[in-house]
Amino acid sequence: MISYIVPENIDDRILERSARLLSEGGLVAFPTDTSWVITCALSSRQGLKKLRRLSGERDERHFTLLCNSISQIGDYCSLNNSQFRLIKKLTPGPYVFILKALLGTEKALEIRRNEVGVRIPAHPVAPAVIRVLNEPLYSITAKRSMLAAGSESDNLGFTEPLPDETGSNTAELPPIPEEDLFEGGWELEDIPGLDLVLDSGEELPRLYSTVLDFTQGDIILLRPGAGPWPV
Repeated sequence: MISYIVPENIDDRILERSARLLSEGGLVAFPTDTSWVITCALSSRQGLKKLRRLSGERDERHFTLLCNSISQIGDYCSLNNSQFRLIKKLTPGPYVFILKALLGTEKALEIRRNEVGVRIPAHPVAPAVIRVLNEPLYSITAKRSMLAAGSESDNLGFTEPLPDETGSNTAELPPIPEEDLFEGGWELEDIPGLDLVLDSGEELPRLYSTVLDFTQGDIILLRPGAGPWPV
């Protein structure tokens, strides 16, 4: 379940195995420039169900579309020139941008609101996996509370997406408690339904990303995090 990697030079066989698991509906975890994430393939309906079930989150803003370039973001979200320039300035880095989703993205993710969080991490693992898979990854921050989901593991992948029960689009996202984040990859091994951990052997600093909402005209800080704001 754990594959040890050198982030700057990941074995092609490990990347191919990761892409195969993701395309078949599996969940793969790896480090980012903030904390550990658990991911599924955007095109995998089974993977999306499993990820939502594992996370237990009803607010889609807790989920993030991991991309490897701004042009890839533009394939799935609506971007104007000013948004493009700011994202170019802040990426790669510890920021999530809430953008208007294109119609095809809404349908793929089965989201009720036409918004999606996107991110380009400043860490080499995500871009490498995305390159081999040839599509973005849908992700959630790995949390210790997921370890308690074992009693539900038999149902992973066979539930419908959780209903949207969020309120105002401008409501702030609470920070994830630091003690709920993982440091080492080996700690994720007992998360139910997780198929593979790409472990770089590093301990992450238990940070969370800064979340910026671009959908309201003015940019709104939804959650302060590792990325400074304003810049």
